[in-house]
Order: sequence, then C-alpha cells, then structure tokens
Amino acid sequence: MDLTLAYHGRSAVQPVAGGLAVSLAPNLRRDRVGFDGLLRNPLRFREAVAALHDVVISDLRPAEQDKSAYEAYTAERSRREQELRSNVTQRVRTELREELEDFSGVDIKAVETRFRKMRSVYWGARREYSNYLLRHDPELWRLLMPCDPVITVAPDCLFFECFSADESSYGCLTVDRDAFTGERDVALGTTNVDYSWALYEHFQKLRSYRETRFLVDPTGFEIRTDIDPAHREEKIALPPSWLRGFMQLQAAMSLPTRRVRISREGLYGVLGFLKRHKAAKSPRAVRFELEPGQPVAIVLEPWERRIVLHSTPYDGPRSETIRIWGRNRLLVLARLLPLLEEAEVYLLGTGLPSFWSIKMGEMRLLLGLSGWTANDWTSGAALDQIAPPAQPSDDLLKDVALAFRAEPTLTFEQVRQRTGAAPAFVAAALNRLALLGQVIHDLHGGVYRWRQILPVALSLDQIGPEPPETVAARQLVEQKRVTIHSDDSRPDGLRILSGKASERPVSLLLDADGRMLRGKCTCSHHYKGGLRKGPCRHLQALRTFADARPAPASIESWFASFRLSR
Repeated sequence: MDLTLAYHGRSAVQPVAGGLAVSLAPNLRRDRVGFDGLLRNPLRFREAVAALHDVVISDLRPAEQDKSAYEAYTAERSRREQELRSNVTQRVRTELREELEDFSGVDIKAVETRFRKMRSVYWGARREYSNYLLRHDPELWRLLMPCDPVITVAPDCLFFECFSADESSYGCLTVDRDAFTGERDVALGTTNVDYSWALYEHFQKLRSYRETRFLVDPTGFEIRTDIDPAHREEKIALPPSWLRGFMQLQAAMSLPTRRVRISREGLYGVLGFLKRHKAAKSPRAVRFELEPGQPVAIVLEPWERRIVLHSTPYDGPRSETIRIWGRNRLLVLARLLPLLEEAEVYLLGTGLPSFWSIKMGEMRLLLGLSGWTANDWTSGAALDQIAPPAQPSDDLLKDVALAFRAEPTLTFEQVRQRTGAAPAFVAAALNRLALLGQVIHDLHGGVYRWRQILPVALSLDQIGPEPPETVAARQLVEQKRVTIHSDDSRPDGLRILSGKASERPVSLLLDADGRMLRGKCTCSHHYKGGLRKGPCRHLQALRTFADARPAPASIESWFASFRLSR
C-alpha cells in the first residue's frame, strides 16, 4: 500500500526558557491534531519512550545466507590488496631511503608521531561520518521502520503506537492527561509524527530537574506549503506483510483473553534468567500454569526454571496451562523495571499472541507479541480459529462507527446500547473494525477507542489475503476430508502424525514446539518446494485437524465464552 506523509519541519527536543520542549511534527495529510502541555515526570516519559523505541527497531529474524561467493570475493580482494601494499611499501621505502641520504638531519621519530596523529584524525572523521549517515539516511531508516509512529490525542489520555521491523512486536505507550499541567491548543485526533534516530537521542537529554513541555505542533496546518522550504513529503510503500501483521495484532486485542498479574520480582526473575541463559534446544516456551485461587507459576523451558508469583493468585474461571514463544522479545521491558508499579499479561492461548502491560504511574506501556517471532502462516491461522464465527453486516459496521464518532471512547455495553444489536454481533463488529485499523481495545481500561491508524479507511483486500494454501487447508478441515491414522509422541519430544488429506497420504514430523521439521506429501506444491515455501494445504490440514478443539456451535455460544474469559 502506497502512503504519502507530509511534515512541516522535523520533530526535535529544543531548549526553551526554563527547560526543554519536545516538539513533534504531525502529518499534514491528516486531520488537524494538536496538544501542548507541561510534563510532570520527564524522566518517566524518557524511559517509556526509550522502551517504545526498542520495540520499533526490534528485528529477531534469523538471517541465513549463503556466504560462499562473498568469502571467495573477500579472499581474492585481500590477496590483491596485500600484493598492492607490498609493492607500494617497497617502492616508498626505497624513495625514503634515497631522500634520507640527501637529508641526514630528518627526525624519524617526529615523522612517525605525526603519522600516527594524522591517522587518528582520519579514522575519527570516518567513524563520525559513518554514524551521521546511519542517523540521517532516510532510506536506511525506512528499512528499520516502514511507517512513522502514530499518536492519538484522546479526551482522557495520549497514546503512541508503533510496530517492529520484524513484524512480530507491537508497542503502545499510553500517557494519562493527568501527567500534564497547563494544557492548551488541544485538538483531538490521530496522526503520524516525524521520527528519527536524532530525535531518539534528543529524548535522552530529558531530566527530572528541569521543566519539559510536550508539544504536538499544529502550526504547519496554517502555512502555505507551496512557498515554505520547511515543508517536505515522503512517499512510502507499506509492505503487505507489515500491514497485515499490524492489523492482526490489533484484532487479537479484541478477542477473549486471560489476565495474569505479575509482580515486579516475578518479571525481574523472568527477564534476568533469559538474559543470562540461552537455550540450545527445544522446547523454548514460557509456560503459564494457571490454577484458580492459587499463585501463578511461570516455567521457562527447557530448563524447567519455575518462578512462582506468591503475591498474585490467579483469579480466572478455570485451570489451564498456556505456552507462548518468542520470549527474547520481552527483554525490551528490562529498562522499565525501576519504574514498574504493576504488570499484567493478557493471554489468548497456547501459541497465540500475548500482551504485556507495564504500569509506571500515570503511564502504561503495552507490548503485544505475535505467536512466534517469525510472523508467518502459523500465527495467522491460529488467530482465525478463535475469531468470531460471524460476518457483521455493513449496516452494523456503520452504526458502530457512528457511535464512536459521537463519542470516541466507549465500553462494550455502551456500544451495544447505541446500536441496539445483539451482544454477540457487536463483538464481531468490533473485531472487524479493529482488523481494519479503525478501533483499538484498551485492555487495561476495558474500553474501545476510535482510532484510524491510516488517513484512509482500509479494506480486507488491502490488508492482504491469506496464503492460498492456508485457505485451502481450512476448507479441507471444514469439509471433513482429513483423517488421522496415527499420532505418536517420541521420548525425545518429537511428534509424528500420519493420515490422509483429500485422499492423499501425508505424514509430518513436529518438534517439541509444534513446528514442522519434515513432511511428506504427493502434491505438486510439496514436490516443488517442500517446506521451504511453506507447507502445502494437506500438511497444514493434517496438523490443524490433529490439534483441533471443539468449536462453538454458534455466534451466541462463542460470545458466551468470550464474556466468561473476561
């Protein structure tokens, strides 16, 4: 999807009388948004924004490349350089020897000292220039962050949203309006803000002993852009996978979750152990053992490191064990431990997205993690299994949108009363609007907020269709064209599945984390690419059918479980 961003000047942290001013340049291609207020706690804001920055640049995707050609090239280059240097050194030494014979009074040590000094100056300038390019090259920055962060000015808070480079982590920093004093020039709405490495470094200058004014500068909306040299536009192409991953995590926030409270000591125990240890083999999950009325137990696999949260008993309705993966992404929360007052985790289920909420006084950071660090077909297929089993009508979507335009923050019950629709279908409509980037669910506050993530309304086609093989696999399961012949677990943790899908014999080898290691199928998709281009529909259908759980018979029964889990 092509997107155009327009800014008047650049965001910056500038000195003003009595302190600093954090001035953010909003996107002029969107509706006017403005805010001006004095931060009560600049230090807390600095640390929270730094953690959000870590989410933006997070990229834990493994890079497996064939380096044989590059290694051959570097070896040949080294050989040529060595030969050239040897010849040049010999020639220069001969010339110096001849010159020294004519000028016997030359101080050799002074020459060597000057040479070392000039070499130090050269490499210092070279490193400085390299760092400058890294911070100011927009093409390089776009590789790290496809789209500028989004800020929303709401009646009760401000919140910043971003998505990671590896398309697996979502960050949302919420700042209550009580965190500011002397508010003025407030204009509610949502906009992108100009962001750069230089702005991140300027944030580190914030201190608690001097005043800091936070400003979303709306002055650019009143300036003629055709004559202002500070006006600039950027045209970017949002990758379909990036946009789809972002919207999927948004929609996941509106689905049933289990809330688990975590103490500061418990979170420190998890992060500290992960920082000091690295697993050499599977399984690598974080296991939550939940028992109503009993302390929550967090187990780190494969070490079976057990962290019991004695001060936070589980208040859920039933006993269950939930496992999540991609735990190294949690390390971005380490910077917030000194400021943490309370923490909560919202779990959807085993292998599904999770949301970690960190409260720091009047600020709260929400870290959303996809089911896997590699945000592939696995997470997308899993989300579809728990989505509302209904298609909300266009009229209902319009009614819900009109309710939010009249009041941007509503509870679920308020939406139901204003639309007059059945609760089950209201839940389906809210999930659809979240998937389209129109609504965000505030998990901690228990409210829904109207927030358009992009200047234009999105459609399901723009978000991007699912892989054809995944769609076909679901159809095979729904049509009951899958049978299981055997499902065996080996002592080493591997699992072997065999059966038939669409009358084709198929077999699968899964590791302890449930990932496909090897597969066998007679279809053309598997014959041409194996698992390299993703599993074929028959292998996906076999695994989905083997792991299937009883589905709700209707939208009403789904909604009953939805309300129970809250």
